[in-house]
Amino acid sequence: MAEFQYLAKDDKGLIQKGSIEAESRDIAVQTLIKRGLTPQTVQTIKKSKKSMDINLPGGDRVKPKSIVVFTRQFSTMISAGVPMLRALTTLEEQTDSKGLKKALKKITSDVEAGTSLSDALEKHPKVFSNVYVNMVRAGETGGILDQIMMRLANQVEKDSEIRGKFKSAMIYPLVVSLVAIGAVGFLMVGVVPKLASILEGAGGQLPIQTKIILAMSKFISHQWYIILIATFMAIFAFKKFTSKPAGKYKFDKFMLKIPIFGNIIMKVNVARFARTFSSLLSAGVTVIDALDVTSKALTNTVVQKGLGDSIKSIKDGSNISDALAKSKVLPAIIIQMTAVGEETGKLGEVLDKVAEFYEEEVNQITNSLASIIEPILIVGLGGIVGFIVLSVLGPILSIQGTV
Repeated sequence: MAEFQYLAKDDKGLIQKGSIEAESRDIAVQTLIKRGLTPQTVQTIKKSKKSMDINLPGGDRVKPKSIVVFTRQFSTMISAGVPMLRALTTLEEQTDSKGLKKALKKITSDVEAGTSLSDALEKHPKVFSNVYVNMVRAGETGGILDQIMMRLANQVEKDSEIRGKFKSAMIYPLVVSLVAIGAVGFLMVGVVPKLASILEGAGGQLPIQTKIILAMSKFISHQWYIILIATFMAIFAFKKFTSKPAGKYKFDKFMLKIPIFGNIIMKVNVARFARTFSSLLSAGVTVIDALDVTSKALTNTVVQKGLGDSIKSIKDGSNISDALAKSKVLPAIIIQMTAVGEETGKLGEVLDKVAEFYEEEVNQITNSLASIIEPILIVGLGGIVGFIVLSVLGPILSIQGTV
């Protein structure tokens, strides 16, 4: 497979410039003609060793924003009557994302060979999610691909926005926690050992908390490598534990019970469930398939298992709201709103409203998260530092008082 650079005229007489992969120059010319272009020049691109691309880890990662832009533009072009191949080629050339450009080049080639768009997208799971592929497939089947693509763009944008806000809210607690660890480490390694010599030289019986602090300081100063090894072993054990389905389920269940954070995790999963399930139903996907795809799009395995149990109940004859109620993982308001949607025949619209409600809830919580956690962290840090200082300075002040 070689790469060719071309100059070609489109149906409006405008010159288009780009590159294309093909087995030969003749095939490259034929491909351009199929795209509705009139080739002017088609030349082989010669790559020297110096100009070879270096693939760094994560270099081909595609950001959600790039997917949103591609999806919106693709929807607009399809709605305007632009042929799919030309739309894909144009967007491939316009995107700044290397990962997306590489994926679109292969997708365009597959579509040219007769593969459906959804099947072509499915070959790139790191770029296009299972939900994305299934919605495109439903859009192709129902002949409403442009509408589905616009809905997909909204969904990807909402998901990205929620993730971004949650990560931003977590930055402050993380920074404060790192500062706390640094402060405690400095005290235990840089300050306490110097004061320890004064206490040991003075003799006398030291309080139990002072003995503990001095022992910890000595251990951290001289056996720091044991702490480092133990930390790496703990991280390795944690990753191995959560890599197994049973371990991941227990960890996710534990996370849901953590104050504040458990509430956020549940609301994020509920919002994603409502929006994804609604989108799939609106695209014409069956209830069973929609629930199956939706469950795989969620991040918490406890909620995933609950939806899996709901699928079994629906297959046994239960309606959607009763099946979700039996799973006992989703909030009661979701069950009630689903029942209303089923009764009125507007389940998709009702779930969209639910998604908007929970997304707003997540926004409000994440915006106030820093103000909620800040006093807790400050009190915790102050308590730890104060305990260390009093445990060491207390006996020194007592010694000075007796002199």
